[in-house]
Amino acid sequence: MSEDATLILGDKQYRFPIREGAEGERAIDIQDLRARTGYITLDPGYGNTGSCESAITFIDGEQGILRYRGIPIEQFEQAPNFVEVAWLLIFGHLPSEDEYRVFSHDLTVCANLDESMKHHFEGFPRSAPPMAILSAMINALSCFHPDFFELDDQAQFRMAAAGLISKVRTIAAYAYRHSIGQPYMYPDPALRYVPNFLHMMFSQPYAEHICEPMVRDAINLVLLLHADHEQNCSTSTVRMVGSSQANLFASCAAGVCALWGPLHGGANVAVLEMLDQIHQGQISPEDYVRMAKDKDSKVRLMGFGHRVYKNFDPRAKMLASVAEKLLPTLGVKDPLLDIARKLEEIALEDPYFVERKLYPNVDFYSGIIMRAVGIPTNMFTVMFSIGRLPGWIAHWWEQAQTMGNKIARPRQIYTGPTQTDHVPRDERPDRL
Repeated sequence: MSEDATLILGDKQYRFPIREGAEGERAIDIQDLRARTGYITLDPGYGNTGSCESAITFIDGEQGILRYRGIPIEQFEQAPNFVEVAWLLIFGHLPSEDEYRVFSHDLTVCANLDESMKHHFEGFPRSAPPMAILSAMINALSCFHPDFFELDDQAQFRMAAAGLISKVRTIAAYAYRHSIGQPYMYPDPALRYVPNFLHMMFSQPYAEHICEPMVRDAINLVLLLHADHEQNCSTSTVRMVGSSQANLFASCAAGVCALWGPLHGGANVAVLEMLDQIHQGQISPEDYVRMAKDKDSKVRLMGFGHRVYKNFDPRAKMLASVAEKLLPTLGVKDPLLDIARKLEEIALEDPYFVERKLYPNVDFYSGIIMRAVGIPTNMFTVMFSIGRLPGWIAHWWEQAQTMGNKIARPRQIYTGPTQTDHVPRDERPDRL
């Protein structure tokens, strides 16, 4: 006999079924709450609301657990492969040799943009935010690929997914090159996913950028650690837009806009700005932490704590290890890394942060790594978008394949004026 929850409203009782997920998480199914009772729930930020059922990613914030399709994120650390993880998230299983070969080939042949798209970049000022360009150009892709508006079978969807995952790095690199007034570098079919992206970013017509294996692995890890994170703001946006049956490109372009916000994808930029502020202002890490603890101070310790994780962010542990090895190998002596390390040491020993479980999160180290390989700060959120794209695609497809899927349409509690009458303009009071 299934377990129910009882809701008491006045002298009436209503029973609602309990739903249980694969990992034991439980939810009260209130899909017919309003129809039966006339009430709705109020949950600003949706922190207690499950918007869907999904088989893609599992997070246990209390235990510091993140799994892609059941695989602990730590198991990708030794041989990080973003392309393999992208396939896993989108299609639900690790790729076979043939599947990986075909998907890699698809990524290679799809890397170029239609030549006409290059003219679109010229329409943006060089100072344009790269995220604005990225969203606009992903939307523009749909104009050049109308055959992907209707994705009727998995083979067609695979090509659309490969095209978007491949072209997004070309768009990102072209946006960067446009911002610095340098010629666009075409994708090199001989290079793998990450080295090809860095080639388009940093090569010159007279000098090809060579991607060192450790750099390739570090950026692969950064991308795959951002590949999905359950129903976060941008992923929920993709699903909401997709629920209207908007095409894959439009839905992912909306995800880019959501990710752009400083409370979401812009968080690693805020960490670098904080570290640079400490360095330039010659503030000791101890003094900065002391100011951050002062309730009357506007100083905030960026990169610590997470809305979901109430334990250590497992992604932060992995990136901390990579950063510690990468910078000496590249010969980078970055004072910001020393400051970051000291802040981490202080916070992990300070009862104020320990009691509140404010541990370093993924943003704390991802910016340091990208800075070390030469990626400018204004491109950090673009890198986040490249990494998160497979997750967006996976959620869009999962939702599209769900029988009985409904268009997302949240309710509200109205707090405005009750019914009022229209007043002619010459009788209205002057409010200036």
